[in-house]
Amino acid sequence: MSKEKQRQELIRQDIHDLHRLGYAQQLFREMGGFSNFAISFTIISILTGAILLYGYGLKFAGPIVNTLGWPLVSLFTMAVAASMAEIASAYPTAGGLYFWSFRLGGRGWAWVTAWLNMIGQVTITAGINIAAAIYIIGAVTRIFGIPEDASVPLFGSTTNWDFQVFVMVLIMIPQILINVFGIRLTRLLGDFSVYWHIIGGALIVLFLVFLGTHHNSFGFLFRFENVVNPLDAVSADLGKGQPEPALVVGNWTFPSPLFNLLPALKDLYASAPFWLVFLLALLQAQWTFTGYDASAHVAEETVMARLNSAWGIFLSVTVSAVVGWILLTAVTWSIPNGDIAATAADPYPVLYVAYQNLPAVLGHVIAIIIAVAMWLCGLASITSMSRMWWAFARDGGMPASSLIARVHRHYRTPVWSILITCSLAVVLTLYSAAYFVVTSISTIALYLAYVTPTFLNLRNKITGHGEHTSRENAPWNLGRFGPIVNALALAWVALITIIFVLPPNELVLWTSIAMGLLLVLYWVGYARTRFTGPTPADEEELRRIEREFLGELAPADS
Repeated sequence: MSKEKQRQELIRQDIHDLHRLGYAQQLFREMGGFSNFAISFTIISILTGAILLYGYGLKFAGPIVNTLGWPLVSLFTMAVAASMAEIASAYPTAGGLYFWSFRLGGRGWAWVTAWLNMIGQVTITAGINIAAAIYIIGAVTRIFGIPEDASVPLFGSTTNWDFQVFVMVLIMIPQILINVFGIRLTRLLGDFSVYWHIIGGALIVLFLVFLGTHHNSFGFLFRFENVVNPLDAVSADLGKGQPEPALVVGNWTFPSPLFNLLPALKDLYASAPFWLVFLLALLQAQWTFTGYDASAHVAEETVMARLNSAWGIFLSVTVSAVVGWILLTAVTWSIPNGDIAATAADPYPVLYVAYQNLPAVLGHVIAIIIAVAMWLCGLASITSMSRMWWAFARDGGMPASSLIARVHRHYRTPVWSILITCSLAVVLTLYSAAYFVVTSISTIALYLAYVTPTFLNLRNKITGHGEHTSRENAPWNLGRFGPIVNALALAWVALITIIFVLPPNELVLWTSIAMGLLLVLYWVGYARTRFTGPTPADEEELRRIEREFLGELAPADS
């Protein structure tokens, strides 16, 4: 049998699997295992999260947050990813986590998981693209010798938040167009992105290690140094003559409600104990490890989805963990003169390290490598985000579902889902006024969505009631180690949920509470009586849809 015939047989089997789960094949099934891995690896993007938040982690805890904090986060994130991969192997649908929760726990759990995942998808896209905008601005100013705070018409300066959001919109336009015009080009760019990240990361390491002019001692890599007191980091001028703990919303600043409710926090933050600043600094690593649910969201576009989607989730985290640690270690080892404070204070710390160590031309190369990687990361994030929203909309789970669930008849892409979700990402960025707020919201929302089906799967295994993964229904299986891995994943997410709502991410706390209350009201007042969960079409309807979209590949014709 020829390779093409083998591929068609595999696609028929994938369509049959999807058929049994109650859905028709509407999207192109173009991705192989590497492409599925590529989209999650690209969204994790060690050259985005780890680079943009490098100074955030460094200012709180110093080099140790990269040397030990990164592998610590990596190990627990691998537990989360492995737990998700096992469930993805059992239920290979574009709805991903939402569909898993429905099968494992029912429509209420599915509805909550979907909204957490959708909020997380929008915020992670916002965080990635505002990161790209900020870094592209920094790269351009350094390459062309422009002052970092150069004057810009209408916006004031290049460091103005509104200008950074404007640049974000400009870089999103081609990302949107590529996603609209089809999965083939998106897949090719995703595959290219893997090589760009790995080869680009390797070049940065080689340049710094072999050509860099500053190298610190081995012991420096394990140094703890708090250069920005956490109380100073959460304080602002409130017109009282001295900085006070504050809550920043857009362009407005208010006294911190949390510090007013818990006065003892002020002394705790002022004393800056190691455990506090180390945990706060872990946002750098944890936000980097987000978005790998993309491998599940493109399951209906992946060949051999039961295995390839599962491996895509797990390997994207594993490979990123290793490559990211090597990259961060090389950057930290090359901090000029071991001056942590100066590096952390720079608006673009990794570029500061690069330009202080290398000839200007190599610094320019590194700046370009990072900027392109961030853009590719945003491209992949839009793909994942739009598929999640589309999948939930086709089951009537949100307002304007009929519009969001439309698939373009020629391009076979969810055009309205792409446009609406990207618009929401821009609006959210304007509201947050700081990239680390966006990153915290996305981290919490996504990880709660990640572990909800994991909790349900573990619960069902322990109680013996309801569906759960097994060797029979999940070819990618954790076996007897499953419950232990699931428990570690749940414990870790519980910890980071608390950490990442603490100041300086207090806005995340109140935003999360407000969103939670709105979702409760929406559920009680509307969705509870109208949302039925995934509603599989009958056999005749599925065959009609598949014949219309797929022609000779439809199961009815096989």
